[in-house]
Amino acid sequence: MATTETPQVTEDTATEQPHKVDWIAEIRGLALMLLAVLAFHSLVAKPFYIPSTSMMPSLWVGDRLVVSKYPYGWSWASASFHLLPRGDWRVLPATPEYGDIVIPVHPTRDEDYIKRVVALPGDTIEVRGGQIILNGQPIKREVVPPVRIPFEPELLCRGVPCLEAFEQYRETGPDGQDVFAPPTWRETLPNGATYLTIDYRDQRLDNYGPYTVPEGSVFVMGDNRDESADSRAEAIESGLGGAVPLANIGGRAEFITFSLDGSTTWNPASWFTSLRPDRAWTTLRPPLAEGAAAK
Repeated sequence: MATTETPQVTEDTATEQPHKVDWIAEIRGLALMLLAVLAFHSLVAKPFYIPSTSMMPSLWVGDRLVVSKYPYGWSWASASFHLLPRGDWRVLPATPEYGDIVIPVHPTRDEDYIKRVVALPGDTIEVRGGQIILNGQPIKREVVPPVRIPFEPELLCRGVPCLEAFEQYRETGPDGQDVFAPPTWRETLPNGATYLTIDYRDQRLDNYGPYTVPEGSVFVMGDNRDESADSRAEAIESGLGGAVPLANIGGRAEFITFSLDGSTTWNPASWFTSLRPDRAWTTLRPPLAEGAAAK
């Protein structure tokens, strides 16, 4: 008669050993992932948030956009968080075109700005009564119907003077919503790049120069000419203190990914109701005026 042997149960087989986490491997994997993200943001593209009104009407407070890092080559300003020491070196350098929206870094602070290129190396720029004069010739500037920007005081203004300036151009639309409808102009630069600006009050920076842009630099201004600390303003006034060296430009703005108005709160439901759907995927490359030849 056959017998069945009962397997011996040892202490090792009866008790499963707990799995040990290799914390060194986990930390190494996390570090490699962070390095990959940092490299992508420094060399290819990174997200950017608009915190101020200086580029209205092209960019609104609350817009989120993508900035590409490679159009003008790479420099210390390309690195995320500005981890590299400042310098005048550039790898695969290129020069922006008129009308490009770029990311200059403040000359003394590690602070990113966003402005439009309005003068190139060697140009002489002057501003008279808000009119840009390039190399002795006024650029084309024509009045157009006012833009209509949602009136959101919590986003548009940081102080009473700003609110008072906006108030005179406040209107109620057919839908019952208040909008800011300031005097609006269409500018066209020598290459045909065209874009809208707003200029609703007389202020000191409406008159500037003449100033010759040094080689290896560009002159930048905000589209909201009355609320922009740009190349016209001294660095001590939070401006850029003249032309921006190309090594201090960290990239070019490409397109808006999404935009949130001022109603966003901690409640996840507000993340959807505060979306501005018509802003998403808007290109930030300036169109060319009719009849202008593309490069």
